[in-house]
Amino acid sequence: MKFAYLAIAILSILLIVGCSQQQTFEIFFDAKMEKMHSGEDGYSYKLVQKEFNVVHQDDALAVFKENNARGEQIFIAYFEKEDNQWLWRQTRGAEWDSPVKVNWSSMNQAPFIYSGAISDNSIAEVYAGDEPAKIIDVEEGKRFWYAISPTEDVKVMMVKKDGTKEIVEEIDYE
Repeated sequence: MKFAYLAIAILSILLIVGCSQQQTFEIFFDAKMEKMHSGEDGYSYKLVQKEFNVVHQDDALAVFKENNARGEQIFIAYFEKEDNQWLWRQTRGAEWDSPVKVNWSSMNQAPFIYSGAISDNSIAEVYAGDEPAKIIDVEEGKRFWYAISPTEDVKVMMVKKDGTKEIVEEIDYE
């Protein structure tokens, strides 16, 4: 009986120590954002959505809004956890004030994440190749979509509520 209590005590201590050493995603994200934008006047951000284990175990996606010198923008970022530390791997962004109704971009290394802003309420679905996108309602009249594809350079198609389909060209930000 004493052995059982000792084993439980040791396991509890190991669990507490292990958990206290792990960095939570939110703490990592907030610290990174504060460091990247330290001293910027009028800068703010808001984490809109996070998703874990999206491509493999110990990875994450974060969708976040920024108000910065360029105005309001929305971004998606991909993260991986190595040795109990989060690493920021890739980021892409979009703007709702773009002259096109759907604009998108893709990450140029695996995982290939396609994403974009939607300001057209008639759009019901978006596909990156064969992959259906997740569409997030960010705020009134502003949505954001993303899809993870195993393939680079796929066509992006939007489907409107009336059933019409349209291939949408990637926005060239350069």
